[in-house]
Amino acid sequence: MNIKTIVFIALTASVSFASCGGSNEEKKDTAQTPPAAAAPAAAPAAAEDAKGHGKFTNVELTHPIDAKMAAAGEKVYDVKCASCHKLSDEKMVGPGWKGVTDRRSPEWIMNFVTNTDEMLDKDAEAQAMLEVCMVRMPNQNLSDQDARDILEFMRKNDGKN
Repeated sequence: MNIKTIVFIALTASVSFASCGGSNEEKKDTAQTPPAAAAPAAAPAAAEDAKGHGKFTNVELTHPIDAKMAAAGEKVYDVKCASCHKLSDEKMVGPGWKGVTDRRSPEWIMNFVTNTDEMLDKDAEAQAMLEVCMVRMPNQNLSDQDARDILEFMRKNDGKN
């Protein structure tokens, strides 16, 4: 091949690539419009999901923290949770627990630890955590009392009174 042919091929390839690049801006503009229109419909769903999916709809908290429940929750944590969750905000296999009682309602936490599979299948927040952690939390077969004890331990870990 001579130099003119090589220049022609390079110029043709450059023009082809450049002409394909302009359509991205149009796609970005149209992609931004539907989510804005869908935002009002998503807000009620977020409010409904605040308690998660499961049987816990109203959890009454004690003030101050129940020390016996927190101690029992720490024992459950040591046996069933510590291998994947740190007490700090640092991710291990699963997310760290620090601040969880600020981010999630007591009902959501108890529903998640007792109804893990349904929560991961249906709850938007649980699904978002799954995307970050990339591992489904296994069902630990916790009793309702275990779940309540863990919640109290989480509250203690977060410095709640």
